[in-house]
This record gives sequence, structure tokens and C-alpha cells, in this order.
Amino acid sequence: MDSLRANKLRAMLTMLGVVIGSACIVLVVTVALAGKRFIIGQIEAVGSNIVYASLVDSGIGQTTTLGDQISMADLEAIKQGIPQVTHAAGSHDIAMTVVAGSVARPVSLVGVTQEFQQIRNFLIVSGRYFDDGDFTSNSKVCLLTEHMAKVAFPYDDPVGRNIRVGELSFTVIGVFRERVQTFGQTEIATDSVLVPFPLIRYYTGENSVRTLYAQADNPQDVELVTQEVAEILKARHRPAAEYSVLNLSSILETAKHISLALTIVLLLIAMIALVISGIGIMNIMLVSVTQRTREIGIRKAIGARRQEILYQFLAEATIISGAGALVGIGVAVIIPFFISATLQLLPVPADIAIPISWPSVVLAFVVSCATGVIFGYLPASKAAKLQPVESLHYE
Repeated sequence: MDSLRANKLRAMLTMLGVVIGSACIVLVVTVALAGKRFIIGQIEAVGSNIVYASLVDSGIGQTTTLGDQISMADLEAIKQGIPQVTHAAGSHDIAMTVVAGSVARPVSLVGVTQEFQQIRNFLIVSGRYFDDGDFTSNSKVCLLTEHMAKVAFPYDDPVGRNIRVGELSFTVIGVFRERVQTFGQTEIATDSVLVPFPLIRYYTGENSVRTLYAQADNPQDVELVTQEVAEILKARHRPAAEYSVLNLSSILETAKHISLALTIVLLLIAMIALVISGIGIMNIMLVSVTQRTREIGIRKAIGARRQEILYQFLAEATIISGAGALVGIGVAVIIPFFISATLQLLPVPADIAIPISWPSVVLAFVVSCATGVIFGYLPASKAAKLQPVESLHYE
């Protein structure tokens, strides 16, 4: 300790590399966990544990019939026949036009069945969602997407107003938006009008849905539900009919694998920083041994054993690396708390949690101390091997 205090600046500069390396380990794991949670949260916000199915239209070479369409009876069969399904719903979208500001605009008219909201979990910006009465009484009510509401009613509150879609006039009861951007991969477009499914029959005369949704009760049952939905659809329709039955599990797994790969790459970069700091420790300790050769000779002359000299210099290297690790960990822990507090004051698109991985804190401390011991062993061993007579005559 006296030696370190006598060379404070040198010890602090040597410690700086360890501070950066240990802070990098904790921050890399923190960023990886935060990114993983955010990405998975964005995917799951589309709908938790969803299985979705649709009739495959192969075009030329294969014809589909009305009997191949997914019917409401199929929907009920899936709900009743698969115990792991908590909710089942369907949607049918058709292209229509809406006159807004004396201009006809293309719009997607989407008919949805009951339990659709439980699966997709739209965010109701104003007004309300459909209730049971809206489905049973064929009420001519609708919900608009945020963009559609701004276009159709730029200066007024759309709730309670009427909007004409094609040949029908609907009363707007709410404005909604998806919780995350799906980039057109769902039936909800930028300009969409949501209506109860029975009203779609007025336009199509069909009792079928384009997309069927089934929600599993937990993530472990998603694959089982996917298989059983495919089997039920196949059993209830012609053998030649082909259905696409998918889930979000593959996307979630891909996100997890990408997150793991990025974490490993960033951890390797952090390890390189620690190796560089270890080389700095070894270099400074070698200089220290050279400068303190006479001190080592005096200690040996009055009875200090080789092992005691070795432990003395290893202890110095461990103190430098351990102290640097504590400072680096402290910095790495403070930064996420500061960012979290800052995010509370900023308008962010979603709740972003920044977790602190305490195992990474322990890992950073152990690895940093190990770096000091490993790279400090060579200078310590060199000091321990010095002969007393040669050391006393060094100067």
C-alpha cells in the first residue's frame, strides 16, 4: 500500500484500463439484456402466443372453392377442440373507399369477430372498443385507425360522428392503433376501418374469415396449438386445400439468437480491453520491480522468503485490478440508472427497461482480479527470484 501511495498517478493510470474493461463487461450485458427485452416485447406486442392460419391461394394450377374458406364453424371447432386455446378469432378485410375532404381515398374495411381484441390487444386512443351488443345486433359502428381519423376528421373529434364507407354509413365509436408497427404484415393498414364481422356479410355474402387467430394459454403450448390447428383445418376441408399455419416462435428464437451473438461479440471486445489493461499492469509492475530491486534485496537479506516477495507483488497487482474493477462496476451501474431517469422525461415509443445483470457484476470483478493476478505473476516471479547480494549491489 505504501508503494502504491508513493506512485499514485502511475497506479491510477494503470488502473484506468481495468476500469474501462470491467465497466464494458457490465454495460455490454446490460445493453444486451435491454435490447433483448425490447425486441421480444415488440414482437410479443403484436399478440402474445399467437397462432395464425389462412388459406393458401397458389394461383395458376390450383383452384379454391368456397368450401375451402375458413368458416366460423372452423373457428368454433378450434376453440372447442383444443384445450390449450384460450381465445380464437378471425378477420376478413376488403378494399373499399372513403370520401374524406371531397376526395375518395382507398381504405381497408376489416371485419373482426369477438375475442379479436383479446388476441391483438389494440391500444384504444379514444372512445371504446366493440361490446357484445355490437356483434349480436349488427350495429353499424366502427373504429378508425389514428391516421384515418385525422384524414376524415382533421378538425373534429371523430367519436360519435358518421363516416361513409362504400354504400354504408357507420358511427365512429373509437380510434385505435397497433401497439407496435407491423409494417403492413397484418390486416391493419394505415387507413383501416374496423367493423363487427356480421357487417362484412353485407358486402361479401360469405361467412368466412381470411385470417384465423388462436391464442395459446402459455408459450410452451404454441407449437402444439400450431400442429392441432393445422390438423383440424385439414380434417374439415378438402385434401387438396392448403393452409398456412404459422406462429411467432421462430421470430422470437431468431431475435434471441441475434441478441446472444451480439452479446458474445461485445463481450470479446470487453475482454480485449481487459487484456490490454493486463499488459499495462504487467509493464508497470516490471518497471516497479526494477526500481525496487534494492528494497527486495534488503528484505531478502533480513529473512524474507521467496514466497513472501511473490505474494507482495501479486497483492499489489490484485489491489490495482480489484480497485479498478470496483470503480468500473460503479460507473457501469450508475449509467443505466441515469439513462432510466432520463427516459422518464422523454417521449419514447415504448417502455424500455434497462436491467442490471448482477451476475455480470460478479463476473466483471472476478475477471478483472484474475487479470491482475495472471499478468502480475511474471513481475512478481521475477522479483522473487532476485538474489540478495546482486540486489544490494544493483545501485
